[in-house]
Amino acid sequence: MYDVIVVGGGAAGFFSAIQIAAQRPSSKIAILERGKEVLTKVKVSGGGRCNVTHAEFDPKELVSNYPRGEKELLGPFHQFCSGDTVDFFEKKGVTLKIEEDGRMFPVTDSSQTIIDCFTGEAERLGVQVFKLCSVTGIALSNNNGNNVWQIKTTKSVFKAKKILIATGSNPKIWEMLGQLGHTIVPPVPSLFTFNIKDQRIDKIPGVSTYAEVSILDKNKSRRNFKNGPNGQGVLFSDGPLLITHWGMSGPAILKLSAWGARLLESYNYQFKIKVNWVPEYHQDGLLQLLLKIKQEEKKTILRTKVVDIPKRLWSNLVRAADIDDALTWPEANKDQLLRLAGQLTNCVFQVNGKSTFKEEFVTAGGVDLKEINFKTFESKILDGLYLAGEIMNVDAVTGGFNFQNAWTSGYLSARGIVDSLNNTPS
Repeated sequence: MYDVIVVGGGAAGFFSAIQIAAQRPSSKIAILERGKEVLTKVKVSGGGRCNVTHAEFDPKELVSNYPRGEKELLGPFHQFCSGDTVDFFEKKGVTLKIEEDGRMFPVTDSSQTIIDCFTGEAERLGVQVFKLCSVTGIALSNNNGNNVWQIKTTKSVFKAKKILIATGSNPKIWEMLGQLGHTIVPPVPSLFTFNIKDQRIDKIPGVSTYAEVSILDKNKSRRNFKNGPNGQGVLFSDGPLLITHWGMSGPAILKLSAWGARLLESYNYQFKIKVNWVPEYHQDGLLQLLLKIKQEEKKTILRTKVVDIPKRLWSNLVRAADIDDALTWPEANKDQLLRLAGQLTNCVFQVNGKSTFKEEFVTAGGVDLKEINFKTFESKILDGLYLAGEIMNVDAVTGGFNFQNAWTSGYLSARGIVDSLNNTPS
């Protein structure tokens, strides 16, 4: 009989197991991992560097990065936030650094540093790890008035007083939890890039610039997701936009994909976006600037980039406005400059499909948040069952926020389990 069985050998599973073992050294704990390796998502995160968390230390600001879980995570972040994550790793000899965009990585720039930290701590604290141990059934029974969890696996049947589910986006585990009485919100992809074929961005992959992006909602619903929903405008985001071989990526696009996950799935990933390449201007204001430049500049429009965007993008947009390469500013008429202002501020693209963002596949969906006690991360449906990480209907934009949810839910679920074990008659 185990005190705790942790199902899932990923970030949340290891973190919670380590916390339980540290807080209650007498506990008998096992991690069950279906794969041949543990912490595989940690390994590929951040291009192999592991984006551990984000340098956002105010819980109220931190929650704004969670399209699902924003309200529910505010209390937990007051208990364990990004600063606590930094402190945990510092005490284990892992120093983190902050990059310009706020993402935090180990100074070694290697995810193996984090993996070694977790596996080393688990071994030191006596946590057993079973690999190639896939769960095939979960059942709850009662033994002399005490609940006992039975976890059937491909290796054997494990019994435990408490069970922590930290399997991430795992349809089989979701199905088992559904059979036990939980409501499962159907999963859809959350972080993804947009597939776009368009001459205006063709042959310039790698070009990046700050832009505003709006999804042209087929149903014309009025919603704004710049920093979370606030009820104005269309589905909207801003930030660095990266042009790729297959379309568009970068924070501006990824934020849209996260906040609009369910809407875009309902569109079957066929929709239009509008890009403002010069967010400091609207079309009429930019036209007035271009008309003023017409009075002052003598060179060709193609060779005179008058706004702060990459040169190759400027050239493509000038040609898209049907302006000849040899046309000079004095020769341009108002209609031509209006078309150019339109390409710069109201540039519409057709999106046809999506691509996974690097190796980081994140989904919206999972155990309904109404069925979780966010003080302990214990199920409200099943006594002694706890949840951590992406098994819940919680997801975030890119930048280390999904890992922070793993650390926070892992820490609080561990504390909840320890308190419960300490108050349970032996």
